[in-house]
Amino acid sequence: MSAKYIFVTGGVVSSLGKGLAAASIGCLLETRGIKVNLMKIDPYLNVDPGTMSPFQHGEVFVTDDGAETDLDLGHYERFTHAKLSRDNNWTTGRIYEQIIAKERRGDYLGKTVQVIPHVTDEIKAAMKKVAQDVEVLIVEIGGTVGDIESLPFLEAIRQMRLELGREQTLFVHVTLVPFIAAAQELKTKPTQHSVKELLSLGIQPDILLCRTDRFLSQEIKSKIALFCNVQEEAVITAKDVNSIYEVPLVFSQEGVDALVLRYLRLEAKERDLQQWKEIVHRVYNPKAEVTIGIVGKYVEYEDSYKSLKEALGHGALAHNLKLHLNWIEAESLETEDRVYEEQLQNYDGILVPGGFGKRGIEGMLNAIRYAREQKVPYFGICLGMQIACIEFARHVCGLREANSTEFDPATPHRVIYKLRELRGVEELGGTMRLGAWICKIVPGTLAHRIYGRLEISERHRHRYEFNRDYEETLVAAGLKISGSTPDGTYVEIIELPDHPHFLGCQFHPEFKSKPLEPHPLFRAFIGAAYDHGLRRRADKVAAELEMFHRPQKVSSR
Repeated sequence: MSAKYIFVTGGVVSSLGKGLAAASIGCLLETRGIKVNLMKIDPYLNVDPGTMSPFQHGEVFVTDDGAETDLDLGHYERFTHAKLSRDNNWTTGRIYEQIIAKERRGDYLGKTVQVIPHVTDEIKAAMKKVAQDVEVLIVEIGGTVGDIESLPFLEAIRQMRLELGREQTLFVHVTLVPFIAAAQELKTKPTQHSVKELLSLGIQPDILLCRTDRFLSQEIKSKIALFCNVQEEAVITAKDVNSIYEVPLVFSQEGVDALVLRYLRLEAKERDLQQWKEIVHRVYNPKAEVTIGIVGKYVEYEDSYKSLKEALGHGALAHNLKLHLNWIEAESLETEDRVYEEQLQNYDGILVPGGFGKRGIEGMLNAIRYAREQKVPYFGICLGMQIACIEFARHVCGLREANSTEFDPATPHRVIYKLRELRGVEELGGTMRLGAWICKIVPGTLAHRIYGRLEISERHRHRYEFNRDYEETLVAAGLKISGSTPDGTYVEIIELPDHPHFLGCQFHPEFKSKPLEPHPLFRAFIGAAYDHGLRRRADKVAAELEMFHRPQKVSSR
């Protein structure tokens, strides 16, 4: 039996939540026993987002096979069990790269290469490739209907409907129904215009997901249905929620999965959302709180750390805690006389995430030094591990000029240097150590206690590594290398045995964390931070009581 296709498009404005909508539909279908896969198509000319600014594009999500992809693939993996690869994310640039390579080889046999049929055929072939061995493929078309860049992709899915028929294809359109405060009214005109734009391209949406801040009345739904030529039952309230993990529950209440099954003629079991209900219950009913300070380079734009933010939330949910994240611009900690300590003293845990470039490094070094000396739980990821090694080399081992060749090519102590296989490689796109790699863990270490295993597989995205020429010096001073590649080439995990919780990893564990399966490193870090917070607050109360009961000097007058 061939797969059926759900195409998710968006209109009016960007950032309406197409990725979450696609992921939530996939989640609902999985709870009914339907095997799904998901795909993101981005209309930009970059081959992949690997060289794009985090401020513009957000994080780069890495798959097991080393693909640098759109952050929406993170939503897909967190909400479903789909195993994603580079074939699950295509861009205009990559499509055209394939076509031009074929043309240069002579594959088109002298034909004139055109958008129709050659570009659209390549797009359809990419979709059909990942639709194998699943019952439903959900395809999200990036951008907004009306964008010139999206036209070839919209034409391709129009052709898919023509070729496969209505029972094999389903169009879901995410649109906006804004509430105008001055008029005290919900306005349907943006949705009407968005659907009109789709219709002009030959696509009639089957289901409308109306993004709004309140539930739509039956009157509003009827009006939208009439003007947009869809069934009233197919006009869905995609209401704003405080937790993204509530979206599948909202969609289920609106009957989205039942509609999908009926329109696609799919037989399925009753949905089971008990685990998702428990997760949402924990979100709104925490037993206590924990506060984490994230010292990073791109904190003005939180989507730069999307998977990290979610993984920390998963760790908090595992302990039934409410998570408070404070985003600290690393450059703000580059102060003299250790004034920066005042900014860090109220956090239960400190985390330094990944990043590239020299900006803010001294501030990160200060944050790590504070966490190490004050016994505050610390978690360093990728760059955060590398900076922890530099900080230890400088302030514990006495190598004052220790650095990474990324920040100071002339440093006399190259504690961190460029990956040996990349020396001489100056291109930036796709040239890092990417994807899943095996790590061997040393028995009896903190990492071993956290994972409960001696061999793990984690995803990487880095261009620099720990220089093992300095291993003897740092280990002699107290640093523990608790994880390495099986051949001993790369250091993967470092920790400090004399610290309550100090761990750095070269990989990105946030990419594998899910709300129903929190990553062990995040669960352990949040647990240690919560315990530290309890001790910190208890010590503060004890100090205040001591001051209160301390005998006061009596005046002699």
